[in-house]
Amino acid sequence: MRSGDSVAAGLHDAGHEVVDVVIGRDGRWRVAGDEVELRAAGGLLGCDAAFPVLHGPFGEDGTVQGLLECLDIPYVGPGVLAAAVTMDKLTFKRLLAFHGVPQVEFCAVGEDGWREHAAAMPRPLWVKPSRLGSSVGISKVASPEAELDEAVALAAEHDPRVIIEANAGAREVECSVIGDDEPETSLPGEIVAHADWYDYEAKYSEGGMDLLVPAPIGGEAVAKVRELAARIYRVAGCTGLARCDFFVREGGDVLVNELNTIPGFTATSVFAKLFEASGIPYPELCDRLVRLGVARHERERSLSW
Repeated sequence: MRSGDSVAAGLHDAGHEVVDVVIGRDGRWRVAGDEVELRAAGGLLGCDAAFPVLHGPFGEDGTVQGLLECLDIPYVGPGVLAAAVTMDKLTFKRLLAFHGVPQVEFCAVGEDGWREHAAAMPRPLWVKPSRLGSSVGISKVASPEAELDEAVALAAEHDPRVIIEANAGAREVECSVIGDDEPETSLPGEIVAHADWYDYEAKYSEGGMDLLVPAPIGGEAVAKVRELAARIYRVAGCTGLARCDFFVREGGDVLVNELNTIPGFTATSVFAKLFEASGIPYPELCDRLVRLGVARHERERSLSW
């Protein structure tokens, strides 16, 4: 909700007329309390484009994107496939492995030999729901023999697909991306969490973390982060925007962690702060993203399907 309010204010400051559409827990779409009729003819409320500011399942995973495609409404961000692939950590990491992108070791709970594989990984292990965000359902496991089953059970409460990742032992660095065929990357920033690890409280509590921009990792590592951000953005077929998360080890090795296609979007969120430090103020960022979404819709509708 905070992200949506911030985007609306940014678009207004950029000269757009904004209609706030709120999706309730009952699944109903409302404007100023009145239910919205979703239909293809005339678009959504007569608007020129939709700006989905929906984190996690049913918003960032391709479902809403598919609905907007069916309604023939231009929208900001990735299409159905890119949204779905990047939301599922197991699928995304297997895609990166196919393309030889450096990343931490991982395995899927339930695959052949997964317990032995997990036991051989660098500790602590990180057990996560495969299709969730904001560090919800994640456990840090120091002793697989004693704690693994409990951590898997917790993750499985949120998602039957559970991933186990090896410890990276590295700095957490993030890089924002906008664009379509020629993505533009921001200066990278380092996350310094004021907690044992970058959990939900550290992400969303006031003073839970500091963002150092540019990340103090050296020029070569900065260049590598930006290069990899643009590369995995293309590999995943992203359009519009994303925030790419990395681990940077001592010595400069860079590993890809994940890619978020609708990252936190307040004016003080990491995505926006990285572009602000790169010379793009928040209203301009929101404006550019809407224009990218409209332009992509026009290109795709000009094709012969």
